[in-house]
This record gives sequence, structure tokens and C-alpha cells, in this order.
Amino acid sequence: MGIDSQEYFSEELHEECGVFGIYGDDSIAPAYACYNGLLALQHRGQESCGIAVNDRGVISSHKNMGLVSEVFSSEVLEGLKGQRAISHVRYSTAGGSVRENSQPLVMRYLKGTLAIAHNGNLTNAYEIRRELEHRGAIFQTTIDSEVIAYLIARERVTAGSVEKAVEKTMKQIEGAYSLLVMSPKKLIAARDPHGFRPLCMGKIGNSVVFASESCALAACGAEFVRDIEPGEIVVIDEEHGMRSIKTNCPSPGKKSLCVFEYIYFARTDSEIDGISVYQSRKEAGRILARAYPVEADIVIGVPESGIDAAIGYSEESGIPYEKGIVKNGYIGRTFIKPTQKERANSVKLKLNPLRSVLEGKRVVVIDDSIVRGTTCDRIVKMLRNAGAKEVHLRISSPPFIWPCFYGTDIPSRGELIAVKHTIDEICELTGADTLGFLPPDKLNEMLFCKNAGICDACFSGRYPTQIPDKFLEGKERGGVDFDKKIPEKKAPCIGKNENE
Repeated sequence: MGIDSQEYFSEELHEECGVFGIYGDDSIAPAYACYNGLLALQHRGQESCGIAVNDRGVISSHKNMGLVSEVFSSEVLEGLKGQRAISHVRYSTAGGSVRENSQPLVMRYLKGTLAIAHNGNLTNAYEIRRELEHRGAIFQTTIDSEVIAYLIARERVTAGSVEKAVEKTMKQIEGAYSLLVMSPKKLIAARDPHGFRPLCMGKIGNSVVFASESCALAACGAEFVRDIEPGEIVVIDEEHGMRSIKTNCPSPGKKSLCVFEYIYFARTDSEIDGISVYQSRKEAGRILARAYPVEADIVIGVPESGIDAAIGYSEESGIPYEKGIVKNGYIGRTFIKPTQKERANSVKLKLNPLRSVLEGKRVVVIDDSIVRGTTCDRIVKMLRNAGAKEVHLRISSPPFIWPCFYGTDIPSRGELIAVKHTIDEICELTGADTLGFLPPDKLNEMLFCKNAGICDACFSGRYPTQIPDKFLEGKERGGVDFDKKIPEKKAPCIGKNENE
């Protein structure tokens, strides 16, 4: 994914990404497999996409701005010949939406050619990039993925192998990264030691597939094998087959998978680290029904990720579930629209209430989150205009009170409505009759275990890694402007909740 210097100090949202790769043979067209995989991962990135293929040591690529179906025609896919490939989708951003920042990155260096696809955000990219630039390095993009690629290329000169170079690079970079790295002879998958971002492996016959989510494996006909462990490196080549390197794996219990993957980002038919996204969202709805019961006639969900929680709320409460809102599937997520005006217009274009279901009813409506509070008030108003007698808003995540530095689209604290207002005030601002958030201490319960190994820093302020103070000074965003000098101070790992 990467940090974009034009994004750092904007008041807009950051991006999330998805990766897909395949190590195959002549029986499978890897470009088509990547195309199908990227279609399944399109929800993770709607700004740009790309595929890099390896044809017996020669790496070529095609990438551009736009959706997967827009960037890749049958003619383009036919021209991407090879036996293995990696691919990438990138989330929409406010600025820096240029082809140069799309992935995979393909770089030529002393040892040959290297292609890389990255999902995540590095927290020490600024320091590393500045050091490399002072030594004469020239960068072609403004994303931290290029920092990773540069380090791997540098380490490869002396490391003896690409996997050793990846291993040594992982000891230098901090933050979130699920990586696919392709050299002329090898395909490598790696996940950061905290496991912030998901990465799994599957098989199609003799071919090995890697993807950000298991739904992408199914899309290309692959059978799920397992998740890549936090800190693990998986290497595949013709000489040695597949092997695993775990020198960077942490001790058990150190995993910090982003809980927002279950709440919002992942597709509902995916399983991440052994936990069903659908079942976890349903469980969140059950928890909400127990924590915030109310007398009502129907339960509805805001498409798409609110629907599963609404089903759970209905099952637990006994209140009938109804389809109260119809979604236009051809409109992208409002969460990633680059301007507030576009986000507001997208709500009207994307969602339409069913008056025949809502009129005269006391309605419980489930949504996945409230970030700025600029969408939920329109949804409540929309339901009232459709005749709802009462609107009881339930949110299947806790209140956001801290920014994310690991790649999730959480803005600065100044933009977060839960930082500036109490829950009662938020309820009044949205126009709902009542409001209830998922209790923060129930997140692990949502995942069916007492300690799932999750990162909940956006709700708690407890960051699993050291966060440079310059991030907080940069309007508290998860990024750094590479063109602006910022003091080199450190912030504590655990933030203080100003509401406490």
C-alpha cells in the first residue's frame, strides 16, 4: 500500500490495499488467476491496480488507475505471459492518485529485476528514506513500498539470496506489511512480525497462491491451505520447491491483527487467521443486542458490513430482520471518497430505503462504524423520511478515538466525532432516538476467544509498536511528508484517552 507524501497532512482518508500472487506452471495462466483474485479483492482498493508476470526470468507488468475491470482487457491479459505473477489493488485517496504510485513496483538493479506488492504502512519509512536519500538514493514514487524494495535490492547484493535479503530487510522496517516479492527465479510471501495485515496461502493443483483474503483464493479456484504466520517468510522456486523461514517470527501470543479487518475491511466470505468474518460480525450484533436492548419492530443493516451484525442482533433479540435499505452495487464505498461533498452525494446514490418495510415501524439500524459522523446522520434522516417512527442506531465497533498508523483509513483525532462528543451528544447529532456502540472490552468476545491477538489501537490508543512523535505532529496521521523536515522525537506506545 504505502505512505503517500501528498496525503500525510490532508484532512482526508488514507488507503488500504490487497495483494494476490501465484507460482504456477504452463497449465495455468497466472495473469488470469491474478485478474480473478483482484476482482475478489476489489473492495480493498478501488484507485489503481496492476499485475506483474514472470516469463522464465523476464518480468513485465501492466498497471494503471481505475478498477480491475477497467484496467485489464482480454487483450492486455493475453499479453501478460508467464508462469508466476504478483498483483495489487490500491485504495482511493484524496491526492497522490498517480500511476507512479500504483503497484506492483518493478525495479531493475545490480542483481536483475525485482517486483514487489505491499499491503500495510511502515512507521519508520521517513527515517529510512531520508538515510537512503542522503546516501544518494533516488526514489521514483512517494510510497513506502519503494523503501522496502530499495532495502531488499541493497541487501540482495551481499545477502546471497533474495529470501535472505527479505529476512534482513524485515529486521530494519517497522509497522504493517504483507508482502509479495518476485525475482526472476523465486516468489516470496512475507508478513510482518505483528501480523497487522492478513495474508494466506492456497493451492490449485501444483500451483501455489497467496492472497490478502481467502475469498480471493476461492475466486480463482484455489483451495485454502493456511494463513502465513506473523513474521514468516515463504519462498518458492524450482530448485527447492516451497520452504518456510521463521527467524523473524515472534513468540506465541504477540500477534496484533487489525480488528478492523473483521469489522469492515474484509469481505464477509473470508476467513482470517482461522476466524470467519461473517460469524464475527454476527457475533458483534448479538453482543449489541445484549448490551443495548430496545423495543422495536424490525432490525435492518446498512449494506454491506452492517447486514451481518443486523442478522446477529435479530437472532439474539428476537426482533425480525428485514431488508430496509437497498444498495446500488455500482457505487464505491463512501468511506473512501476523497472529499466530503463526494461522500455526502455517494450516500444518496448508494443507498435507498424501502418505504414499504420502514413506514410506521420502530427500526433498529446496524452500521459498522462512525468515523466523522457525516454519513450516519444522513442515514437516520433517510429512514425517517421513509416513514420510520423510531430509529435506534447500533454500531458494531467501539468509538474511534485514535488514528491508525498501520494502514487503516482512520483520520486525525481532530476529525473523529467520538473525541469531540459524548455518546449522548453523538446520538443527538445523528438524530437517532438511541445509540449504542460495541463495548471495547467485547472485541475478543466478538472473535470467539479471550485473546485473539488483535490491534485495537484506534479504539484504545494502545499501539503495538513505538509510534514516532512526528506522526502525531503531522496532524496525527499515519504518515510523513518526505518533503518536510520534522523533529525526531518519540511518543509512548500507549496513548491517553482524553475522554477518561
